[in-house]
Amino acid sequence: MTELSGNQKRRMKAAARLYAVQALFQMETSGQTADQVVVEFLDHRFGSSYDGAEMIDGDISLFRRIVDLAVNYQAPVDQMTDRALVAKWPIARIDPTLRGLFRAAGAELSQTDTPPKVVISEYVDLARAFHPEGKEASFVNAVLDHMAREARPEAF
Repeated sequence: MTELSGNQKRRMKAAARLYAVQALFQMETSGQTADQVVVEFLDHRFGSSYDGAEMIDGDISLFRRIVDLAVNYQAPVDQMTDRALVAKWPIARIDPTLRGLFRAAGAELSQTDTPPKVVISEYVDLARAFHPEGKEASFVNAVLDHMAREARPEAF
C-alpha cells in the first residue's frame, strides 16, 4: 500500500466529517440506528461513483469515531449547543443538517484532541458546502466558537 500524502490525509478526514454529518442527518430523518447507517455508508458511499462523479474515500476510523461519539454524547453535546445558541433558537428548531453538523463538531470538540481551530474550520467549510448561498457558515462559526470555548477553554 502506498503512503498517503498530507493533503490526501486531510481530504480523507474532511470526507469523513462530511459523511458523519450526512449519517447523523440520515439517522434522525429515517430512524435508522448508528450501526445501520455506518454499514450503509461504508458499503455504498465511501469511494463509490454517482452519476459519473467519484465519491472520495473517507478516513473510516474517523468517520466511525465521530458518529459513535455524536450518538453516545448527544445529550451533553445538544446541551452545549443550546447554550451557544440564542435563547429563541433551541437546537430542536435548527435545520436538521446543521443539527447533525453541530452534533458531529460538538462530539469532536468535547471528546477528541483535535485542535478546536481545525474542528471549527472543517465544519464551517461543510456549512458552506451545504448552504452556499446563505449565512449559515457565519452562524456555524459563531456557535462552534462558543462551544469550543466551553469544551476546551485551555485551547484559547
